[in-house]
Amino acid sequence: YRNLIGGRAYEPIEPNPMLGYRGAFRYIHDPEVFELEIEAIKQVRNKRGYKNLWLMLPFVRTPNELLQVKKIISGLGLYRSPSFKLWMMVEIPSNVILLEEFIAHGIDGISIGTNDLTMLILGTDRDNSEVAHEFDERDPAVLWAIEKVIKTASKNKITSSICGQAASYSDILDVAIKSGVTSVSVSPDLVGTVRKLISQKEEIIFKQR
Repeated sequence: YRNLIGGRAYEPIEPNPMLGYRGAFRYIHDPEVFELEIEAIKQVRNKRGYKNLWLMLPFVRTPNELLQVKKIISGLGLYRSPSFKLWMMVEIPSNVILLEEFIAHGIDGISIGTNDLTMLILGTDRDNSEVAHEFDERDPAVLWAIEKVIKTASKNKITSSICGQAASYSDILDVAIKSGVTSVSVSPDLVGTVRKLISQKEEIIFKQR
């Protein structure tokens, strides 16, 4: 929130905000702000009737963080149910390595955040002009992680999605679709193009079976 009006009065200066005070860790250590966000979700769902509004948790570093955040959420009156799903972003190597443990703690779906995941797997800051050319979502290590996550989600019967710029790349879509991805998330201007790509790739896979 540092760049919002008044944010500088409350937000700390961090040497590396990407790896700092954010995500689930922040929800746990600053529950008052998180409570406001949960209250907003409850109002939209209960008072306005939009039951298709669910919750996705970003940057959950450990399974224990997931448990702690879930306790906060349930304590505020939101519970997993057929009409309220709890998703988690997969954007940290620990999410890939320990995904089955995260799933065992109770989530309904995952979304692979390819931008952060690529940066953290390759140790490359895409916003740093000195090293940005090394940022590559098609790197074998990143593709391996994407495939592993989707297959793990499928094995455990939870929904999987992939987001970020990489979700519009043909070769990454190949890996995701063949691994069993449930959905993809792209910017509005790419919806038509990506939908056509997916249709073509699924048709090829169907004919090969």
